[in-house]
Amino acid sequence: MVRVAICDDQIIVCEGLQMILDSDPGIEVVGVAHDGAEACQLAEQTKPDLILMDLKMPHMNGIIATRKIHMSHPEIHVLVLTTYDDDEWLFDAIRSGAAGYLLKDTPPSELIAAIKGTVSGKAFVDPSVTSKLLSEVSKSGPAIDSPTHFSLSDREREVLQLIVEGLSNADIAERLYLAEGTVRNYTSTVFRKLGVSDRTQAAVLALRHGLIDSGKL
Repeated sequence: MVRVAICDDQIIVCEGLQMILDSDPGIEVVGVAHDGAEACQLAEQTKPDLILMDLKMPHMNGIIATRKIHMSHPEIHVLVLTTYDDDEWLFDAIRSGAAGYLLKDTPPSELIAAIKGTVSGKAFVDPSVTSKLLSEVSKSGPAIDSPTHFSLSDREREVLQLIVEGLSNADIAERLYLAEGTVRNYTSTVFRKLGVSDRTQAAVLALRHGLIDSGKL
């Protein structure tokens, strides 16, 4: 059972999220907060596995709350769920210790998968902001030579490039004139060769090892 707390200043959003999460037998909502200060108190009182954190809230915003929670309870995962895809909000949230960053138009099934995946140690970042985050990561140091054991084919590198750019499998299929099932197969092969389990990990590794053209981001 994954124990989840919700923090959002809009009551209707909290109610909607609780309905979505209550529909999954593997998730228990242990509390709701309406600003960052309440989220910090809730973290202390309930010790959830994960907090769904909005960013722009009164009294204390989600960035400050995330930083406080990460410092006092590093075992609690904070998954940002917001309407903001601005660079400033994104980078500050990640620097403050957020384990992932999703936008509020994320489909319910993907949100539930992200919650469970985040608790198990995976990183989830909304495709629309992935390229911004990874571009910033790429600036932290020079790319190094690609390890030969990756051995990606030209087509696999094409698929990886588009993953880094934040495209979904359906978008990649349309861009490369391939069937979506074929793209899924390429994606699985790329993940296996890179030794990763999700798109964010693959993209970070690609940038760090110079496997794609970061100038296109």
